[in-house]
Amino acid sequence: MNATTTRLAWAALLVFACALIGLGAQWPPFSHADHPVAFAGMHGVEGAWLFNAMVFVVPGLLVSLVALRLRASHAHDARWQVRIGATLLLLSALAFAAQGMLPLDPDDIDAGRSRWHASAWMAWWISFAAGALLYARSTLAQHLVAVAAVLLVLALVLFASHWLPAGVAQRIAFAVWFGWFWFAARSISRAGASAPG
Repeated sequence: MNATTTRLAWAALLVFACALIGLGAQWPPFSHADHPVAFAGMHGVEGAWLFNAMVFVVPGLLVSLVALRLRASHAHDARWQVRIGATLLLLSALAFAAQGMLPLDPDDIDAGRSRWHASAWMAWWISFAAGALLYARSTLAQHLVAVAAVLLVLALVLFASHWLPAGVAQRIAFAVWFGWFWFAARSISRAGASAPG
């Protein structure tokens, strides 16, 4: 089970990256430097449903499985923070997937249907920030990596527009998010491998 958790985390990142590059190239105006990821999945863009499914929904569901396994690995943990953290991480993964089911409306980017997408995006990073910090109380290494990942994601999401193109900042934030789940999955894989019996 533990090795499978690491593979699920890798698969989520691989599906996301390949779909973002491959399917994003199908819409010529799409710029990885300037546009948020969701622009290639807006209403009216040809192939938007496939882009949203492969860039957001499938990777989000794969990460949800990772989050469920992280929670299961601490099912008997007396520390409520770890269990609540794992639940918030699951919420983050589901919010990531929801971004693909709530595409942007090109006619009303700042309101209307686009607000639902923005709400899912906000739920994604807020629940990750809280969840990673609570979950990673298990070991010092996990705690340090979680703090670094959360600070980086928050900096990229909230402040990076002042020193990085928006598209680049968002893609790095997503990569850090996937990377943190891979690290957490690897940590439980190592714990399982070293456990007696």
